[in-house]
Amino acid sequence: MDDDSGTPAPTGTPAPTGLRATALLGRPKLWLIPTVLTALLAFLLSLLYMGGIVNPNRELRDLPIALVNSDTGKPLTGQQQNLGTQIAHSIVTNSGSRAAGWRQLTRAQAQDELDAGKIYGALVIPADFTNSVAALTTTNATARPTITVLTNPGKGSLGSSLASKISTTAAQQASLTIGKQLTAAAASAKPDSTTKLLLADPVAVTTQVGHPIGGNSGIGLTAFYYTLLLVLAGFMGGNVISNGVDTGLGYADNEIGPWHTRRPTVPINRTQTLLLKMVMTAGITLLSVSLIMLASVSILGMDATHIPLLWIYSYCAALAVGLGVQAINAAFGGIGQLVSMFVFIVLGLPSSGATVPLQAVPGFYRFLSHFEPMRQLSDGVRAILYFDARGDAGLTRAWTMIGVGAAIGLLFGFAMVQYYDRKGHKRLTPQPA
Repeated sequence: MDDDSGTPAPTGTPAPTGLRATALLGRPKLWLIPTVLTALLAFLLSLLYMGGIVNPNRELRDLPIALVNSDTGKPLTGQQQNLGTQIAHSIVTNSGSRAAGWRQLTRAQAQDELDAGKIYGALVIPADFTNSVAALTTTNATARPTITVLTNPGKGSLGSSLASKISTTAAQQASLTIGKQLTAAAASAKPDSTTKLLLADPVAVTTQVGHPIGGNSGIGLTAFYYTLLLVLAGFMGGNVISNGVDTGLGYADNEIGPWHTRRPTVPINRTQTLLLKMVMTAGITLLSVSLIMLASVSILGMDATHIPLLWIYSYCAALAVGLGVQAINAAFGGIGQLVSMFVFIVLGLPSSGATVPLQAVPGFYRFLSHFEPMRQLSDGVRAILYFDARGDAGLTRAWTMIGVGAAIGLLFGFAMVQYYDRKGHKRLTPQPA
């Protein structure tokens, strides 16, 4: 072999290696596309990920919380309504914040919505509330009046915490308002300092779990992480299968460490290639989902009920993602993996509502949540793991969206590859064996 000067290379010496990296670093065009894409991705990822969690309290709107007024006591002297009714009316009509979406329910209705994951918590005024308050100014007082805050950890630790904070603040404000009335009414009796303190803030606020979940439920986060596993299984599995098929059919190089191979190109059109990839996705996803459940439930001991249903749901969810990945890769080619990453992960995480309630994220993410796959899948997983697989807890909608998503993936993918085939767009000129 000759070197660049035309002189034959001495026998036994290594062949020339071509241009050096230092020479290529001076080419602006080589820098342009990687620099622009890297900067754009870093900027978009920062905006999308951080934009959904920077200030949940500022964005919080209409977080669903039940307001239960069970007070059956008679109104105090000079008042038309009992204290429970007054408190409920004040909370609903005079709230200075739009953070809570109060729902006035009976105790049974509130429990049903807690069990269905429709509310993040509840504020419960007991039946004897007015009578207990009235007794504080007499010798018949037996206990401090109590308002109960119920939490729903199955809706996620942050959502449940936000609801608890809102409910507790409302109850404490009600206590101070009642305290002013009691203090004024008892002024003529000249109560001692201890009594004054009690009358100024007469109501105790207690917190209880309204819908318990298992101790191995990650404080309500296992649903999110399990959903993320399903999405990653579909996403990574789809890309691994796509690359493996392309390599096996000779449409991509196989390079592992210093070894590089190229198989003979198999004459097959885009439609048949996509069909092959989708069938393989359906088969291999069975294995990946089974291993995810084995690791999560059996080995790590994650609390899970309805195991057969969870397995079937997990398979269908991961398969829908995998089919979508294959369709996007077939339609967009080399940038397909980047596109599918944005569709299933980048846009999906902040709009899933699984860690930060959708009521506490900016409107852009609430809009995405209507169709982004991760939100639909997490609702179904949460319903199965925490809410007894109730359809109205999100499982019915999740099944519907899985079907819609899989259908869109199939239709879009095959429509694009058939269009390419009709136009004669071949993927690669066949290579000889």
